[in-house]
Amino acid sequence: MKYKTIIVRYGEIGLKGRATRKNFEQSLINNIKNALRTKQILHTIKKGWGRIYVYTDQINKSIPTLQRVFGITSISPAVQTQSIMDVMSKLAVDISKEVLTKEKSFAMRVTRTGKHNFTSQDVAVKIGSDVVKATNAFVNLTKPDFELFIEIRDDDAFIFKEKIRGTGGLPLGTQGKALSVIDGTKSILAAWYLMRRGCRTDFVTTTKIYDGMLQSFIANWNAHSDITHITGQRKNLYKKLNKIALEKNCDAIVTGHTLYEKQSNCLFDIKLLKQYSEIPILNPLISMDKKTINKKCKEIGLKL
Repeated sequence: MKYKTIIVRYGEIGLKGRATRKNFEQSLINNIKNALRTKQILHTIKKGWGRIYVYTDQINKSIPTLQRVFGITSISPAVQTQSIMDVMSKLAVDISKEVLTKEKSFAMRVTRTGKHNFTSQDVAVKIGSDVVKATNAFVNLTKPDFELFIEIRDDDAFIFKEKIRGTGGLPLGTQGKALSVIDGTKSILAAWYLMRRGCRTDFVTTTKIYDGMLQSFIANWNAHSDITHITGQRKNLYKKLNKIALEKNCDAIVTGHTLYEKQSNCLFDIKLLKQYSEIPILNPLISMDKKTINKKCKEIGLKL
């Protein structure tokens, strides 16, 4: 079965007021476009209520790219068709035949919005019965071997087999700007947490040793960030850092400090940072232990 549609879902955006929601949705769409263009993926995008639809012939290449767009909670490669019972049933049977045998179980998961002469339950019963006849598989709604999803929206229906988890959070660029102080992998993770909350982030470091990792991170997460190197005596570094943050119109400085690490292992002392900085200092990893930090770094593709 040829999939040419990707359903994009978001979470927190749907809880915002009408005006804010509209702005955040547009930011998310712009970020999706930029991410796909960077990977040279030809596509078109359509917005629906609570959904964004990406149309492309490069589904496999698009999936990992969309998974790294902040604000997306899940995606599903889907086949789009008409919300007519017989049409949906034929397509569902064709998809099921690719996966199901008489030894396997399945479940129908149907959702519906709009006005139709059938209910979600009607669709599940009718199409589920047709799938049983075609494959000899059996129904198991609790722990099925295979789930077939049908999402009906007015005149359209989307049929898909999986929901692939996204990064979640808020669209990048919707929540101000931060300056991240880099002294190792964990401080890049700290920046990632701010980015996941919608903050654009630039980076500052005293050495070029992390440039390769930073550039790879920026490219993977579509950050479009700047990297600034500063040198000098320790006291002057604090002043330079504050000056750069103000010049870049940053709302906060981000560090990778934790309660479980000695201050001597960090590039900047947190007390002196607060003393010299004119903007808030954020420490998103402050309560995390080494094991948790290492696990999260691996999850987002940072090499330890």
